[in-house]
Amino acid sequence: MYFPIPSQPDCATTWREALRAVIAQGMEAHNVILDVADPTAGATLADPVVRKVDEFLRSKSVKPVETVANTLFPAALSRRYPGPDVYDAFMTKVLRAAGKSGPWSGYYFERMIHMRGPDGVAINQLADIIDRISDPKVIARNKFEIQTFDPTRDVTRSPYGGQCLSHGSFKLRKAGTVDKLDLTVLYRNHFYVEKLLGNLIGLGRLMAFVAEQSGVQVGALTVVSTHACADQPRDAQKHQTSVSEIKALLAACDALVAD
Repeated sequence: MYFPIPSQPDCATTWREALRAVIAQGMEAHNVILDVADPTAGATLADPVVRKVDEFLRSKSVKPVETVANTLFPAALSRRYPGPDVYDAFMTKVLRAAGKSGPWSGYYFERMIHMRGPDGVAINQLADIIDRISDPKVIARNKFEIQTFDPTRDVTRSPYGGQCLSHGSFKLRKAGTVDKLDLTVLYRNHFYVEKLLGNLIGLGRLMAFVAEQSGVQVGALTVVSTHACADQPRDAQKHQTSVSEIKALLAACDALVAD
């Protein structure tokens, strides 16, 4: 069983059509497949739809779009510490300042660059992928996997919290005379109101970083949400967002695009 959403040109349009489709399915669906042709387009607050969604999330006192995107790739930090310098800056500045402890820091980027192997030694999965893509001696084009699910930390009896993104698979694809970098990711659970747009933007920025460091071009982003939910976040007063509010948000975003 799967539920494909037609491929969309950018992050904001993908969010609109995916959320609309899941609402029509009764507020949840399984094995939803999304495809973003250019995940770096429609990916900042300059886009009116992104800005509208961000304002809505802030009004509900949940994480805004940029905060969600930063869990996947710290864009502002990367501008200050370009290239591989971002790894150490993230671990020493962002993670330390966040004061996170326990099995889940809330940052997928941490697991991409500091996943502990069976011997306890931390592995920088992202740096290794970039190194292999950049190496002309490496002929593999479909062997660039990144793991964010950790069975030693994430298997619990709690139905809440923890990581939702489980796995990513980078692929090199010939497009004329250039190589393009595609990414397919698997989510075990996906909140389409609170998280999806920020997730798409963050994944697009991650792809842009890997592509730039590897000397290739950004390709398409495919997302498989094994369980997708048109969630109804609660605000600071514990009032649950209504379905009509979510539909009104979608309608407002549609009007922005139509103008």
